[in-house]
Amino acid sequence: MSERTGIPFSTLAKVEHDRLTLTYDKLMQLSQRLNVRMSDLFSEPDDGLEAPITARRSIGRLESAIRVNTPNYDYFYMCPELRRKRMVPTVTRIRAKSVKEFGDLVRHPGEEYIYILEGPVEIHTEFYEPIVLQAGESIYIDSTMGHAYVVPEGCEEALVLGVCSSAEEDLMEALMTLHTNATPPVKPRAGNVKRLHAKR
Repeated sequence: MSERTGIPFSTLAKVEHDRLTLTYDKLMQLSQRLNVRMSDLFSEPDDGLEAPITARRSIGRLESAIRVNTPNYDYFYMCPELRRKRMVPTVTRIRAKSVKEFGDLVRHPGEEYIYILEGPVEIHTEFYEPIVLQAGESIYIDSTMGHAYVVPEGCEEALVLGVCSSAEEDLMEALMTLHTNATPPVKPRAGNVKRLHAKR
């Protein structure tokens, strides 16, 4: 550290043992030499939090997704082996034909982005008029606002790619709890996976 910062070892030792305070010039020197922000030198550590996880990677395949069936949707939770995710990717087959059939609007922590792969999809949100989106269109919403995705009259199904995000690290568990009240999660069956691929 002394070699990298150009500050004498004895000075750093005194700072480390709280017997000396560095001047602003020395703090600036320390910040520049270590390539860290000045504010980070004064920030308190996050007690109980693990260091950020880096270099993670997961290949998303429908065959390895966790599948959840509900009366309204078939959810495919992608990359399920990654834990403590703050972003949850899903491929979802929408079957509900109306908000009445759908039931109560859904609410959960965070935000979400939905991209329509096969449409149309009718988007219902708590504070906005419904809107119909076609394949290639998308929507970004606050997920704490009540919302529901249904297929318009005359359509059988729609397929969307969704990404939910939240500062809460147990988001996937919260979503799965929300979606599995009636039906337990299962691994996708080969026939359903082939049907998804064929439709796309």
